[in-house]
Amino acid sequence: MTITRAACIGGGVIGAGWVARLVLNGVDVSIFDPDPEASRKVGEVMKNARRAYKAMATGGLPKEGRIAYAKSIAEAVAGADFVQESVPERLDLKHKVLAEIDRHAAPDAIVGSSTSGILPSDMQAAMKHGDRLVVAHPYNPVYLLPLVEIVGGKDTSKAAIVKAKELYASIGMKPVAIRKEIEAFVGDRLLEAAWRESLWLIKDGICTVEELDDIMRYGFGLRWAQMGMFQVYRVAGGEAGMRHFMAQFGPCLSWPWTKLMDVPEFNDELVDLIATQSDDQSGKWSIRQLEKIRDENLVAIMEALSKTNKGKGWGAGELHRDYVKKLGKMAAKKPLSKAAAKARAEKPKKVVGKGKRT
Repeated sequence: MTITRAACIGGGVIGAGWVARLVLNGVDVSIFDPDPEASRKVGEVMKNARRAYKAMATGGLPKEGRIAYAKSIAEAVAGADFVQESVPERLDLKHKVLAEIDRHAAPDAIVGSSTSGILPSDMQAAMKHGDRLVVAHPYNPVYLLPLVEIVGGKDTSKAAIVKAKELYASIGMKPVAIRKEIEAFVGDRLLEAAWRESLWLIKDGICTVEELDDIMRYGFGLRWAQMGMFQVYRVAGGEAGMRHFMAQFGPCLSWPWTKLMDVPEFNDELVDLIATQSDDQSGKWSIRQLEKIRDENLVAIMEALSKTNKGKGWGAGELHRDYVKKLGKMAAKKPLSKAAAKARAEKPKKVVGKGKRT
């Protein structure tokens, strides 16, 4: 299943990111945004997206979809089989916009909301056909980051969830359906926890903003780029796996390691739940295999980062580039082994001229 014509309501950072992903996948897009600067802002995002895709898609790109600017929501959604709403995070505004979309969009059109945390059930209250509404929460930049969290509300049909996943997958995304409706979904709840803890660390003078960012981008941020939290910790548990890791670090939940002290009770039931799910996720690989995969991924990530920023590298990539150069220089200066020195001494010298040897 593919998108033939899309409507994007809202052309801010996220809305424009959706436009870019759709257009660069060959989909025609109609945009409605009352901001008089919308065209310019979308154009700036498109410029970035085209540059990124040119570097990324070495095998070429499909013909770009067309962009049209509508004068109303009704005009924008006319003929669209996919509608993405990306207006500011105000429930009253969401209600007004979604009600208008609902009145004019085709009956079988999927409506996705880019909300970062509002419950879909709360938004559906303004719609007569709320069964086709899903939260479709992306991450910025939308045209590059593939994850989209799909969340259904109390009125969302199972068919709409299935159709939405197929449509988002058709434009190169990784749709993950969240099993239960919850504010802020999964990704933003994790980010919110890290954000709150980061604010405390800065406020209490523990570290600076730059130092905190360095700790993330030079450390666990690299791991998270290729393995999620539970898979990383499974590897950290060694051959005994997740159960060993939880037994070792579980007691830390009651220690003053965080300002976020509202944690689940650490008991055998929780250990069994997480360890069993970890087995289901990663039991097909041995710890050695996971370590090999992890290391190959990390090297590949750092190699890629070392080539950005006009060849200067960025973050850990810059460090990796300089380190590799340093190792190369060190290798060139390394003393020859006795065997190598002897072989060089015994190697015949080249004759440069008649009767001359050097």
